[in-house]
Amino acid sequence: MTHAFHPEAAAEFEESVRYYRDRGQVLGDRFSFEVRAAIHKIIATPSRWRIFDEDVRMCVVRVFPYCVLYTVESNFILIIAVMHGKREPGYWKHRLDSKPKLRSR
Repeated sequence: MTHAFHPEAAAEFEESVRYYRDRGQVLGDRFSFEVRAAIHKIIATPSRWRIFDEDVRMCVVRVFPYCVLYTVESNFILIIAVMHGKREPGYWKHRLDSKPKLRSR
């Protein structure tokens, strides 16, 4: 199975990587690695993580206060958000209204 980022999720992931890289290259690389590791775990066993809201599931990222929100589509995983734990709940819900076509990362 493959995965795709909602365009807004891709932007927030890239913004978070930049935030951590501004504090140190190693920290930014570690953040990126941990989010990608979470995504690989999701792809391997998509139903492993609990349903967070409607059909959206949540996988917590190791070390960092983030989680990956995703849906299981017919032939791929759609990453809805790379959400900081202190972010306003539900800010990402509008993304479900217009799910994009597959855009792999």
